Amino acid sequence: MNTKFIGAVATAAALLGLGGCANMDARDANTVGGAVVGGVVGGAVGGTTGAVVGAGAGAVIGNQMTPRRY
Repeated sequence: MNTKFIGAVATAAALLGLGGCANMDARDANTVGGAVVGGVVGGAVGGTTGAVVGAGAGAVIGNQMTPRRY
């Protein structure tokens, strides 16, 4: 199968999954969103290994970009 098609399907599935997480706060949503975007971009650039590394990096970046609320 085409790698771009697989990435698009994975992105669509992740976005549908996020629709069911209505009780997530902004930090959680940005963490998951960062992981999805990082995984797709990493997969397009570096294959499976790139997807794993990109998802991890995207999760960390998405988490850290959200201000903490105490």
